[in-house]
Amino acid sequence: MVDTIEPTMRKLRRNWRGWMFVGPFLFFFVIVFVAPLVYAIYLSFLQPKMVWGVSEGEQFVGLENYAALFVDSNFWSGVVGVGLFLLIQVPIMLLISMYLALALDSGRLWGASFFRVAVFLPYAIPAVVATLMWGFMYGTRYGVMSEVNSLFGTSIDFFGSSLIWVGIGNIVTWEFIGYNMLIFYSALKTIPHSLYEAAVIDGAGEWNVIRAIKLPAIRGSMMIAIIFSIIGSFQLFNEPNVLQQMAGNTITTYFTPNFYAFHLAFEAHNPNYSATLAIVMGGITVVVAYVVQLWGARGGVK
Repeated sequence: MVDTIEPTMRKLRRNWRGWMFVGPFLFFFVIVFVAPLVYAIYLSFLQPKMVWGVSEGEQFVGLENYAALFVDSNFWSGVVGVGLFLLIQVPIMLLISMYLALALDSGRLWGASFFRVAVFLPYAIPAVVATLMWGFMYGTRYGVMSEVNSLFGTSIDFFGSSLIWVGIGNIVTWEFIGYNMLIFYSALKTIPHSLYEAAVIDGAGEWNVIRAIKLPAIRGSMMIAIIFSIIGSFQLFNEPNVLQQMAGNTITTYFTPNFYAFHLAFEAHNPNYSATLAIVMGGITVVVAYVVQLWGARGGVK
């Protein structure tokens, strides 16, 4: 009887030791992620209760905030904006990153080590600093764009038209090309050299090696880069926030969903509606990322 109990007690002790290691992570995960999410959902079901223009706390309103959000033209304007940004900027950025990774992996690029560091360096620059730098370059009264307009007699203004999206896309692309390049390059370095040797023996050219060996090898990393880029596009905030000081007439308070949520929470003093927007945008992001993941799993990324 004693022999039967002792192994069971030892097994229970081993289980508790496992929880001791996992426990700190779970604690901070609940505090940092789960609790704020639950609180945001709770806020989304409330609205300030006003009596004679004086706030008297909050009242439960059910799904009224969600109903108002789904007919909010400002919200959908921001969603459409980042959606178009995602469809245009992300493919361009990832294609350039993939091309640079293939160039590095080819072994024919002179100064490859310096080139790898130089391309990755913009990612190490804080987004605010990078946006300020590019913002001064875009200015029509100073910087590079001013000189170009004077030289060619043009009137290109990134801050006064829809070209602001082009400017932001250029900034984001410049920032993250190196990051995505390293993802692809790391995947390429895991390919066994025996595959290249077999391809050479079979008489395969450089393009055939890329198409048959290298591109399939980076398929998984491509999906990771696409999903990260989708999340980043829907979270676009730093660049519009900094550039608004230079393009106040073009970058509105609802320029992107995140920018709109910030305005609602801290300028319009409506945290309940802001929380509703954040929950809905989180749901949209998850759905889009999941659809892309399914598409990639079924062979969408070749």
